[in-house]
Amino acid sequence: MRFFSLATRSSRRSQNGLLSSTDPESPKSCPLADSFSVFFRGKLIRCSPFLATLWLLIVPTPLLAAEGDTSVNQIAVAVCWLCSFGGSIAALIFAIHFFLWMKKQNEGDEKMIEIANHVREGARAYLKRQYTVVAAFIVFAILVLTFLSFGLKTQSGWIPFAFFLGALGSGIAGWFGMKTATEASSRTTQAAKDSLNAALQVAFRSGAVMGLTVVGMALLSISLLFALLYWVWQVSLEDVTLAILGISMGASSQALFARVGGGIFTKAADVGADLVGKVEAGIPEDDPRNPATIADNVGDNVGDVAGMGADLYESYCGCILASAALGVAAYQGDVTMQAMLMLLPMVLAAAGIGLSIWGVFLVKADEGASQHALMKSLEKGSTMASIGVGFAALLLVILMLVLPSDSENSLGLPGGWQMLGVCWAILTGLIAGVLIGRWTEYSTSAEYGPTQRIADQSRTGPATIIIAGVAEGFYSVWVPIVIVCVAIMLAFGFCTGFDFDNPKLVTLGLYGVSIAAVGMLSTLGITLATDAYGPIADNAGGNAEMSNQEPYVRERTDALDSLGNTTAAIGKGFAIGSAALTALALLAAYIEQVRIGIDQWVTTTEREVVQSVSLAEANATKIGAGIAAVRTAEAGPADAYLFFPSGRMTENDGGLAAFHAAEDGKLVPVNLEQLINSDKVIPVREATMPDFVRFYNANLMNPKVLSGVFIGVLLTFVFCALTMKAVGRSASDMVEEVRRQFREIKGIMEREAEPDYAACVAISTAAAQREMVVPALLGLIVPVLVGVTLGVGGVMGMLVGGLTSGFAVAIMMANSGGAWDNAKKYIEAGAHGGKGSDAHKAAVVGDTVGDPFKDTSGPSLNILIKLMSIVSVIAAGFVVQYSIPIF
Repeated sequence: MRFFSLATRSSRRSQNGLLSSTDPESPKSCPLADSFSVFFRGKLIRCSPFLATLWLLIVPTPLLAAEGDTSVNQIAVAVCWLCSFGGSIAALIFAIHFFLWMKKQNEGDEKMIEIANHVREGARAYLKRQYTVVAAFIVFAILVLTFLSFGLKTQSGWIPFAFFLGALGSGIAGWFGMKTATEASSRTTQAAKDSLNAALQVAFRSGAVMGLTVVGMALLSISLLFALLYWVWQVSLEDVTLAILGISMGASSQALFARVGGGIFTKAADVGADLVGKVEAGIPEDDPRNPATIADNVGDNVGDVAGMGADLYESYCGCILASAALGVAAYQGDVTMQAMLMLLPMVLAAAGIGLSIWGVFLVKADEGASQHALMKSLEKGSTMASIGVGFAALLLVILMLVLPSDSENSLGLPGGWQMLGVCWAILTGLIAGVLIGRWTEYSTSAEYGPTQRIADQSRTGPATIIIAGVAEGFYSVWVPIVIVCVAIMLAFGFCTGFDFDNPKLVTLGLYGVSIAAVGMLSTLGITLATDAYGPIADNAGGNAEMSNQEPYVRERTDALDSLGNTTAAIGKGFAIGSAALTALALLAAYIEQVRIGIDQWVTTTEREVVQSVSLAEANATKIGAGIAAVRTAEAGPADAYLFFPSGRMTENDGGLAAFHAAEDGKLVPVNLEQLINSDKVIPVREATMPDFVRFYNANLMNPKVLSGVFIGVLLTFVFCALTMKAVGRSASDMVEEVRRQFREIKGIMEREAEPDYAACVAISTAAAQREMVVPALLGLIVPVLVGVTLGVGGVMGMLVGGLTSGFAVAIMMANSGGAWDNAKKYIEAGAHGGKGSDAHKAAVVGDTVGDPFKDTSGPSLNILIKLMSIVSVIAAGFVVQYSIPIF
């Protein structure tokens, strides 16, 4: 009520003439704005005081503009922050609500509970081992980051804390999501005894716990750290964005361990179970006689629930934080617009949370529904949430960007109704996400041609089905890449009025790309629920098989499981698409962090900086190659300047040649005024992104950049090789263990003895912990090494190479693996001879090859390209100061 009363008083001042249309301090009048003003102060105030209050608080008032005060409207910032914080709390409340609702459902008979307990204990043991390894790494990383912050002073002192917060939030979300999934499997099986819809409700709402926990914890971490820095410590907006990027690095580190470790665990178990159980022993999937079947079910949870959740948690944080950094960078000099552009992705994410919760309640299925009908019921919730986000984006952009800004600002940047382009960028991301999901469904679902063509090839043996799967995977890459390319161009163009050549607009255009990623992920609460539901349904089917339920129960769980494979593939496509946009946004944020790194270097330098009489007679202290510190005021820190390569010199070059020839630390007299006017020197704070690209010679003709591109491509393939080899080694151990048990434990095949399930779980757990370390370190160490040896240009090349190759390879692997899996299920449903046929055995081999494609290497590439980007961003200050000019 206090906010509303303050807004009402502001409104009354406006109505009393304190802010009239003729007031020179008032924003320019616009007929459409006037109509909105009447609407908001009329009908909408009566029907929705909160929205009206938000608008009234953000619109500039005399209180803000009086006496030249250009500070931010703190009430507006507070309301936006409350929306963000409230959205995160709402997500966590509903996650707990759905968890408690699931716990109230019937868990089933004694055998079902026993099987579920085996899976639960295996998952708990795995997480305990993984979190022990991750905790050790986090402690080490915090020590390194603390040294960089306080020892070398190359980054914000808040980075270590933000890193810890990001890793902690991701870990909590993964633990809670997997706990829910393991609790829900037997309850889904029991619900399948009643109806298909009852089973769908238990599985989907349990998946929603994961989705809402991820978005809730991520937005809560960002909101709390923002409040701590901005209001308690009163840090500037620029420094806030620098500090909170540490959340993304912490989330990335946790995600890589979760994704790689979980992927190795699940596929070692899955491959071992399939090769020995199905192919050699000829027993069905999830048969209790298979020693690896419990490990396989545990793996579904650690890989596809905890792993996917950690992956998208990082994407969610990354796109919000990259948008915030680019928003602040785009409007240097306009604090109000900086604040609104920074807060918009957070408020949009909160709106997406509310609409995702609404979408969860819309998901229902009729008894006997086909896979197509089930898919439509799931799509209904996400589609309605996406439509709602579109309208929310329009409203928020008008309230936060259009109405507070002036179309004729002094910065030469868009303002007023021109800012509606940000809304269209958000919608572009939303639509791109939907289109990528639909194409992934087409590429992997058994209802469409690609998967059916792969199944047809099974009639001639394993070799042809593998060839067909690889070919379809390669072919499936072109549509997502075209979609992402079009989305990038449109999002950039909408925010800049399709002016691609104006250097002042580059940062704003890249803000459009990053906010498009936020739009794509704004409905993550329900999108991740749709994905996490799959492994729950899969476990429910396994529980039904192992507990010898009636055939109709298994038919219902199989219907949900088959759909779950498609939704999992859609989720992977969605994750890959969002990873590409997020990584591109982080690449842009990298340039901004280079700017801040140079500023920090000059500000904290111990070299002597003599005050200059004037810019025409400046004393430039050379800090590094092409970087100078100049003090023009008696008090205060020095300013940083970029001295471009000298090129052809004249006699009166303003001291440029002398500066470049001087050693670091030397004081060089220069005519700074002349050099700035001739575009040979630029103040760092005024430099645009193209200026930094020119300064670091970051073009494809630079061998350092080209080398970086090839190193980025190298990382993609070496990373895939390491993870695939890890699965192969682990699966080999699993196969030997399963064979040993069949050979040595008499009576397993006759159901007279129970296999040693724990031994197989232990093999997968040990393999995952052992094999995940090297791939994880690859993404953490190489970006820093490239930065130190090849400099900023080399890092930019590496990020471009890693992003482009990683994006394409990840799509290919995810779609090939998903199509092989569904081709096998298509045959098991009766095609080409059904279960036990030669075609089925060939399809099992294809599915086995596809398992590490779709569940280990492919999904892990998402995190690799994001981790490379965020590590580069965080290490930018270190690279600026300590890169070694080897070449």
